[in-house]
Amino acid sequence: MTHSYYSQRAGLGPHPDGLPLKDVVDLFVRIFDQLREDGYFHEAFGYECVDAGFIPGTVRDPNLEILLAVRKRDLWPINTQSVNYSEDDFFDMIEFLFQHVSKPVSGPCHSWGNCGTHWDVFNQPEGRKEFCEKANVALEHYEKAFELSLTGEVLHKPENGFEPIFAAELPLSDDNVISRVNSSTLRFRRHGATIDDRRQAVRDLADVLEYLKPKIQTLLTSKDESDLFNLANNFGIRHHNDRQKTSYDASLWLNWMFYFYLSTIHVLTRKIHQNGLSARQSRLSH
Repeated sequence: MTHSYYSQRAGLGPHPDGLPLKDVVDLFVRIFDQLREDGYFHEAFGYECVDAGFIPGTVRDPNLEILLAVRKRDLWPINTQSVNYSEDDFFDMIEFLFQHVSKPVSGPCHSWGNCGTHWDVFNQPEGRKEFCEKANVALEHYEKAFELSLTGEVLHKPENGFEPIFAAELPLSDDNVISRVNSSTLRFRRHGATIDDRRQAVRDLADVLEYLKPKIQTLLTSKDESDLFNLANNFGIRHHNDRQKTSYDASLWLNWMFYFYLSTIHVLTRKIHQNGLSARQSRLSH
C-alpha cells in the first residue's frame, strides 16, 4: 500500500488489520472485470462482438480447464461463483488467471455500435507482470499477509524488514547452493505450507551451510561454527532421537531459524565471494 490515510494510521477504521476474505475477493473481482474489459483476457476467454456474437478464445471451456488444472468444480464464472470462494479457491483462481492473462497490443477497431478493438496481438509476459501488480493491490488489503510472485504463485509475504533478502541474488554460480536455497524459500513461503514443510525448508538451508562448511571454516571461530549447526542438529531439525529438544513453539521458532539461516547464507557467500576476488587480485598484482 503506497499511502495510508488518517484512520488507518490511527487504527480507527473498521478493519485496522486488513479486510476479511469476502471483501478482498470482491476487490479482486472488480479488478478482474476491469482487466477483462480492457482486453487482458480476450486471447484466453474470448469476447463479444455486436455483429459476430461471441468470439471464442484459446480456452474453449474454462470450467473444463479449471477442473483439469486445480481439480475443482464451480469456480467459473468468477462474477457469480466468487461469493462462495474459500481462501484456497481464491488463491487457485488468482494463479489460474495468471497463467491465462495477456496484454493486448494491437488489433482492428470495430467502430459499429462502439464494439471496440478486436485485439489479435498479445504480450503474455507483460500481461502477467501487470496482472501481478493488480492482484497484489487487492492482496495488500487482506488481513493475512500474502502476495502473488512474478512466477505466478501466491506466497506468504516476508516478515517486515526481510523483503530485500528475497530479491537479492547469491553472489556465486554453484547450482548446489542456488537451487537448494530457492527451493527452500519457495517451500517455506508457499500458501498452505505445513510445519513439516517449514521444518524441511530449515533443514535444507542447514544442509547448504554444511556444503559450504569447508569454505567458511576460515571465516568463523570454532564456537561460532558450533553454534551455527547446534540449532539444526539438536532442535529436531536434522536428527530424530531422544536427545533432541522439541518442546518449543514450532511455528514461532522455525520462522526465526529460517530467517537466521537464510541471512547467514547470504552473509557468508558474500564474504566467500569477496575473499575470492581479493585472492585473484593479489595473484594478478604479483
